[in-house]
Amino acid sequence: MNISTENTIAQPVGTTLERYIMRKQAEFPFATGELSQLLRDIALAGKIVNREVNRAGLTSIIGSMGQQNVQGEAQQKLDVEANIRFIRALTNGGEACAVLSEEEDDIIHTGNCQGKYVVAIDPLDGSSNIDVNISIGTIFSIYRRVTPVGESATRADFLQGGRQQVAAGYILYGSSTMLVYTTGHGVAGFTYENSLGEFFLSHPSITIPTSGTVFSCNEGYWFDYPQYVRDYLMQCKREGQSGRYVGSLVADYHRNLLTGGIYLYPPTGKNPNGKLRVLYEAFPLAFLIEQAGGRAESGTGPILDIVATEFHQRTPLFVGSPALVERLLTETEVAPKEEAIEQNHA
Repeated sequence: MNISTENTIAQPVGTTLERYIMRKQAEFPFATGELSQLLRDIALAGKIVNREVNRAGLTSIIGSMGQQNVQGEAQQKLDVEANIRFIRALTNGGEACAVLSEEEDDIIHTGNCQGKYVVAIDPLDGSSNIDVNISIGTIFSIYRRVTPVGESATRADFLQGGRQQVAAGYILYGSSTMLVYTTGHGVAGFTYENSLGEFFLSHPSITIPTSGTVFSCNEGYWFDYPQYVRDYLMQCKREGQSGRYVGSLVADYHRNLLTGGIYLYPPTGKNPNGKLRVLYEAFPLAFLIEQAGGRAESGTGPILDIVATEFHQRTPLFVGSPALVERLLTETEVAPKEEAIEQNHA
């Protein structure tokens, strides 16, 4: 068999997530494999949730549970399914001593008191879109614990601040399933290959474009937005920019990360402190966007500088291409800051 024939019938399939993580382990002088295993555990749970999402319409796991989660939001069946899957994977993996989930009120102790890490997670973002087959996702954030190994995790382990994250990312369940994450050394994306059951490196070094022509927000709240946000959006429309919003944070964020744009979830009269959760939505996405060259702001300062005092604390979020976020903050007349929002950055 000649070389040209070999090249056409045995093309490389690429670098697996497992192999990529092993190669990158040297970037952590304190790591001895635990963080790598933790990322693999998250990926495993993501594969299982991907399977459930793909067959949701053929099983009985679509629709509402008929109850609310700790956030006061209608809980979908797949919310519960994803929550169980991720907690189980993180418990069985042995590296996470505790988990904080959007679906639970308090810390979930895994029984792995020797574990060196804690994980904050939104198991299934955008779950209200499940029944209509729109992309949804998982968002996660990882911290190295501050309490002594061997003891139970406490609030202090989760309330360290966004700049203490050692890894963060998301899994997008869409036309293809992708895992995108950072460990503070750039951003990499992996696409799931169903037939092989593996994530393969597809986006080795993701950098968000400096600017873009897309804005993503729920304009149904237009009259409840602060004036400076409405001024900015009117400016975008006059320039012919495109409004793109599907109502799944991960999906809208992912599009803007790859093509350039800005995602806005401003404060409103109903939610003057914003609606998105700091620990397991805003912090991980802000960490990742900064590693990709973008910006994430609350309207009173960088998201990663928020002082979180509660597990389910909320914040406004403006995240995306740096030029667009800068323009929102400086080229429009920013309204007086709400006192409640300022307290986030106390």
